[in-house]
Amino acid sequence: MHKGRLEAFSDGVIAVLITILVLELRAPHGADWSDVMPLIPAFVSYVLSFIYLGIYWNNHHHLLQAASHVTGAVLWANLHLLFWLSLIPFVTGWMGENEFAAIPVAVYGFDFLMAALAYYVLERTLIAAQGPESRLKMAVGAEIKGWVSTVCYALGILSAVFWTQWVSLAFYAFVALMWLIPDRRIERALAKG
Repeated sequence: MHKGRLEAFSDGVIAVLITILVLELRAPHGADWSDVMPLIPAFVSYVLSFIYLGIYWNNHHHLLQAASHVTGAVLWANLHLLFWLSLIPFVTGWMGENEFAAIPVAVYGFDFLMAALAYYVLERTLIAAQGPESRLKMAVGAEIKGWVSTVCYALGILSAVFWTQWVSLAFYAFVALMWLIPDRRIERALAKG
């Protein structure tokens, strides 16, 4: 199967998720700074989630650029990823509206943990579809950032439940900062042709 429809569908879903995310922000009912202050947790949640969606969109784009075709298994793996990404507006709103309470922060981390695992499944399914000698297989190599992310999400969830949610948010922000630079392995493989 050609990968174009998968790319277009995924781009559309992520664009809708970003739109829903911003629609969750509510304008203050006043014109003073004191009216804006209660909205800061929701805005911080929005910014972090927007960055995450941008990271997923960017890396998803790179991943599919290195693939020549997709299979039915790849389509299902992609839907699995999109399922977890589609929950981002909900967990973002819940976390922001409750001023970073422990359980919403843990659920936020759980959603991102599941999205990371789903991305890994998509990556492995795409590699299997391309074959053992594919550019994608050669480009991906070790998954150090992926495994560090998974550990940070797990530590963030545990921290929110058993310690403090502020450390959890630091873990989540660290993962976002780590992924802000696109995956250069795939770019290098594409440049080599």
